[in-house]
Amino acid sequence: MNILKKAQFVGHNGAVYALSSYSQPNSFLSAAGDGWIVAWDLNDPDKGKLLAKTDSNIFSILYLPSKNWLVAGNMYGGLHWIDLENGNNFKSVQHHKNGIFALFCLNDKEILSLGGDGILTKWDIEKSIATESLVLSSKSLRAISKHPKLDLLAVAASDSNIYLLNSQNLELVGKIENAHDNSVFSLCFSPDGEYLLSGGRDAYLRIRLSNNNFEELPTQAAHLFTVNDITYHPNGKYFATASRDKTIRIWDAVSFALLKVIDSIRNAGHLKSVNSLHWVDDTLLSCSDDRSVIAWEIKD
Repeated sequence: MNILKKAQFVGHNGAVYALSSYSQPNSFLSAAGDGWIVAWDLNDPDKGKLLAKTDSNIFSILYLPSKNWLVAGNMYGGLHWIDLENGNNFKSVQHHKNGIFALFCLNDKEILSLGGDGILTKWDIEKSIATESLVLSSKSLRAISKHPKLDLLAVAASDSNIYLLNSQNLELVGKIENAHDNSVFSLCFSPDGEYLLSGGRDAYLRIRLSNNNFEELPTQAAHLFTVNDITYHPNGKYFATASRDKTIRIWDAVSFALLKVIDSIRNAGHLKSVNSLHWVDDTLLSCSDDRSVIAWEIKD
């Protein structure tokens, strides 16, 4: 496997926490501790475009292509609704406490927000209002993933548990207790739905069989510190993990063997914690506390 650093995107004045798709091919969005949301072109890394600016750290973003809207969650639990067509931050709602760590598009009419208060909230996109809230935990909700074939959501929490919900009505249908030794920071269903992968503050990547009561397969420590994000390549052949140990690791999706480590020494990678990952076709994007985004070309 060959790893090529294609470009590095700099300009943020704070740690970059979130990445998202955008409207144009070869484009993406980044959001950071400086409150900025910036649009980038993969082919022109020197020309980021500031789309919106808020007064607080942005932890999560979600682009809504049908509206050309952007939804952003800040560190104080506020949700910003931004009309990119008119350059208007048209609504800000103070809802959660202690940050909004993830946003998820449930369907073409509703999104979900995950709060540091342990609350999962459903929002009506058209009205930009909260319609339902569910208290899942006494601690932060960190990540969410939907099963590709079933009406099933998995939600990671800082109480060491993973909560399982019906995606149609948000009914709690199960719980994986003590999924990690402490906070569960990331999770992801495999593209075929066979596995649920999760990463925690314990630095472990844990793999469970979705169709067998989430039985855990033998595992080992995947990083030196917290596993912040997990994402599959679009073709499903391998997946990537990001960590506070400043590295990105590439894994085989069948054998779960480690294929490659991307770091600062070998690949001129990030100098601080890698916070989030995002695929734009075959290009892997990573963002970091070092205030930058890096685009990686990964070839078998």
